[in-house]
Amino acid sequence: TKTSSAQAPRIRIPSSAQWDKIVIPATNRWSWLKRALRVCDSILGPPTAMAPNGTVAATTTSAPSSPSPTTWVRESNLLWYHRWVIRVLRAGPIPAHVAFIMDGNRRYAKKANIAKAEGHSAGFEKLSETLQWCLEVGISEVTVYAFSIENFKRTQDEVDGLMDLAREKFQRLLAERDKLHERGICIRIIGNWDLLADDIQRSIAEAVLLTKHNRKATLNVAFAYTSRDEMTHSIRTVAQGISDGRLEPGDVNEELLTRCLYTKYSAEPDLLVRTSGEVRLSDFLLWQSTSTVMYFTETLWPEFTIWHLFGAVFYYQRYRWRMQDIRRSLDSFTIDAACSDDATEGACVERKERIGRFLEHIEQEEEKQLRRLVRGMTIK
Repeated sequence: TKTSSAQAPRIRIPSSAQWDKIVIPATNRWSWLKRALRVCDSILGPPTAMAPNGTVAATTTSAPSSPSPTTWVRESNLLWYHRWVIRVLRAGPIPAHVAFIMDGNRRYAKKANIAKAEGHSAGFEKLSETLQWCLEVGISEVTVYAFSIENFKRTQDEVDGLMDLAREKFQRLLAERDKLHERGICIRIIGNWDLLADDIQRSIAEAVLLTKHNRKATLNVAFAYTSRDEMTHSIRTVAQGISDGRLEPGDVNEELLTRCLYTKYSAEPDLLVRTSGEVRLSDFLLWQSTSTVMYFTETLWPEFTIWHLFGAVFYYQRYRWRMQDIRRSLDSFTIDAACSDDATEGACVERKERIGRFLEHIEQEEEKQLRRLVRGMTIK
């Protein structure tokens, strides 16, 4: 344990019993957060610096490493001062859904003088660690940008390495099914599965089916994904519904297209975090992010720590009200998919029932495709 009396006064550390009795006030949480960081500073040195604009500087104190580096589902390894900061943050609103653009694996590999494949492996280890932090903070849904369709344009060696890594990690996911059920974690893989090898399709289909009824937390993995492809998929689905006579042209509006996206089972992300210093979305969740708080940090993804997550959540708490105003404004202009420009109540009810049957049909077809994949049949 390291102390730094020159940087911070000595602070008495509460016992475990006293810690559980601490009540964090809903007001003046910033003072409480600064106090928590002062305690960490007195023990370990300054863990991080949070600038007024919400960015997080490089940290001198990384989060504790996990004893099980190949698992998707980690055990809690937070220390008391991490939990203190979490209690401070929980005095305010916690984002229910956080999306991550996990950027910087290749730059990390170059910086660490290791192979690109090792950089991507380090990125996965950071993902599994971050998922556990999110559960600790109280974030119930996470969406990660694991592999863009644009990544297929990289060198064949790198693409093959990424696909091999995906095979290994999805097989590991299946091996941890008991842990997933125990924690109630639902896995969804969003993207264009047609672009993936048959064995990868089979693994992810099995993972989706095995966890579809879990409700405590959700992990959405965007794999072979871009927003442009997702929107194209939604439009084609609706067009096929019209062609089959299940929909009428007048049924089509924004809400119906939203309910045909890959992400149709998820709410819009409250917070989007991108690492590596890039300030763009790279064709990720463009349709869903109109009222999302965006947080950008220069930290490379494998170097992301729990302190960066704390900074992102606090940034969300400071600026969420702006996005809420935008969301309320958009909601006020949303046209009911069942009743827009209908002349009679009967026509309104008929349209609503027709759309409901169509959405139920595509959900049933998707489940049939998943079961065919598990039996070894492709969807191509």
